[in-house]
Amino acid sequence: GGMNGSIIYEADRPENAGLSKSLKILRKAKEGIDQVQQVSWADLIAVAGAEAVALCGGPEISIRLGRLDSSTADPTGKLPEETLDVVALKTSFGKKGFSTQEMVVLSGAHTIGGKGFGNPNAFDNAYFKVLLEKPRPTSSGMPIGLPTDWALTEDDECLRWIDIYAEDEDKFFADFRDAYTKLVNSGASWRTA
Repeated sequence: GGMNGSIIYEADRPENAGLSKSLKILRKAKEGIDQVQQVSWADLIAVAGAEAVALCGGPEISIRLGRLDSSTADPTGKLPEETLDVVALKTSFGKKGFSTQEMVVLSGAHTIGGKGFGNPNAFDNAYFKVLLEKPRPTSSGMPIGLPTDWALTEDDECLRWIDIYAEDEDKFFADFRDAYTKLVNSGASWRTA
């Protein structure tokens, strides 16, 4: 379906656990922005994601505006489950028009937040460096990351990209910028002038 703001109707779904706080913050921001200029949830979420990356030291990402919002929740099962193996992940992303390289680079967004991949407030290539560690690292005895993060390390094509991004943060940033732009534009419905 694409970036359509339907997440505001889907916060209670298991795959969206933990997004309620972020949506509360965005709701408050949207109220203020709407007093000056109406903004769709879809545009606000796309811009917020890009700004979060930039504020954490990642690349600046220009966002095209004009997405239309959905008035209902999207069907369940559109996000890949965190328990998928690498074959199922590649199939899931492929059906949405994303290559293996794009899947790997978008997974690099897990470098920020509380998944254990380095500084949770820094957008960098630590995610890829941690994925290359053997044995798998833990934090306070807890596994780092999601099962899908580690599934990437079981595939030669994914590992090739993990190696590249672990070695070259500038390449990670450039490829992430392109893949994020594709992600937030794919399947979106747009306002006409």
